[in-house]
This record gives sequence, structure tokens and C-alpha cells, in this order.
Amino acid sequence: MSRIGKKPIELPSGVTVSFNGNTVTVKGPKGELTRAFHPDMQINVEDNVINVVRPTDNKEHRALHGTTRSLLGNMVEGVSKGFERGLELIGVGYRAQKAGNKLVLNVGYSHPVEIVPETGVEIDVPSNTKIVVKGIDKERVGALAANIRGVRPPEPYKGKGIRYEGEFVRRKEGKTAK
Repeated sequence: MSRIGKKPIELPSGVTVSFNGNTVTVKGPKGELTRAFHPDMQINVEDNVINVVRPTDNKEHRALHGTTRSLLGNMVEGVSKGFERGLELIGVGYRAQKAGNKLVLNVGYSHPVEIVPETGVEIDVPSNTKIVVKGIDKERVGALAANIRGVRPPEPYKGKGIRYEGEFVRRKEGKTAK
């Protein structure tokens, strides 16, 4: 049995779950998320606890079991608490600022890079070297944070670039003269 798939998901107060066939809608204080799951997976709600049950032990169902439970757990956590991902800018002259709802990055290119977040995801700039991406959908928050990091990924020689908060960048030694 999948260890993750067996874990029940407890619903916090204020979070409701509704089903329409294999489509699950989770509503909470932060918003609403909808996702279609594989029709073979059975999702049961009893006494504010969600359980995911797989029909057989074949390989496909074993793989879907843990995945379905994780996705459902992330939906419940997202509508109740929300998700956020922090980024740091490291480099001389590297800075970020917010212009309206856009993020403007000056990271060593000849032009500023503008990033517009999609609906449901917001960007905060607490200081000019820190960026925080917030939202209720973990997948979209992570994807936007990865897109921002991809503008100037950290390089191993000087350590400059955009990195996740707490990310360790392994440094390399440069060339040596003979």
C-alpha cells in the first residue's frame, strides 16, 4: 500500500469539499480550487476526513493512489493556509521592484525583465533583493517562482543570480594560472 495514499486528510474548519463525477471542488477561506481526478480513484469524505481508496493493486492504481492523495492534500492546504515561495537576488546591482501588478527585474541584462503573474498568484517585494510569490495553487506558485528564477539562475563561480530562499549553490573554483 502507498504510505502517502493511506494517510487521511483532515478538513480544517471552513473548508468544504464537493464532487461532480471525478471532478473535486474544494472551497475555503482563501478561495476555491477545482481539479479532475482519475475516475478509478475513490474519494470518500466522512466526519471531516478525506480518504483515497484504490480499486486494485495493479501498477497504475498504485501510482495514482499517492498522487491523488497528495494533490487533494495540497488543494485543502491551499484554500485554508495558502502557499508562498521566497526568492533572493544576489549580485551587485541586482534588484526587483513592483510596478502595478508586474514584477520588474534588473539582473544584469541591458534591459529590465518584466514578469506578469497569472490570476490567482500574486507577487510581493518586501525589499529590493527579496521576492515572495503567494497563492492558493501550489503548482502555479511553484511554476511562477521557477520562471522568475529562470530569468537569471544562480551560477557556480561567483554565486550571482536569483535563487530560492535557503537554496545552497555549490561553488566551483575558477581557472588557475600556471
